[in-house]
Amino acid sequence: MGMIKEFKEFAVKGNVIDMAVGIIIGGAFGTIAASLVKDVIMPPIGLMLGNVDFTNMFVVLKQGTDPGPYTSLKHASDAGAVSLNYGLFINNVLSFLVVAFAVFFMVRSINRLKREEAETPVATPSTRPCPYCMSDISMKATRCPNCTSEIRA
Repeated sequence: MGMIKEFKEFAVKGNVIDMAVGIIIGGAFGTIAASLVKDVIMPPIGLMLGNVDFTNMFVVLKQGTDPGPYTSLKHASDAGAVSLNYGLFINNVLSFLVVAFAVFFMVRSINRLKREEAETPVATPSTRPCPYCMSDISMKATRCPNCTSEIRA
């Protein structure tokens, strides 16, 4: 029973929950990034390169049961052909770059906020305790107004 109790304590710690939320949001962000690359970035690039569809860029390594030529990657995989899918690889690399770029900007923004917070000047105290009676006296005082002790700077 001790192990179950320890696991419950571990699972409800704030860091574990924060990590789980981060993983879920990260997965959702990955889906958005993949859609951005597939549906927004690659179509104009494909048009600029002469109506190239990157998802159907592949090289047949071994013919399937239905011999080629194959008009699409789906047609090749349905026929059982072994193919090198470099177009999908290009899409995945671009998805990774979009996610990496977004994470970079997020980390950069957080670092900038931390830097601004660190640069905020700390208010210098205007008083200090008297070493004899411990009452607050001015930083410039040479004699305590309460106990009349002489204070050395």
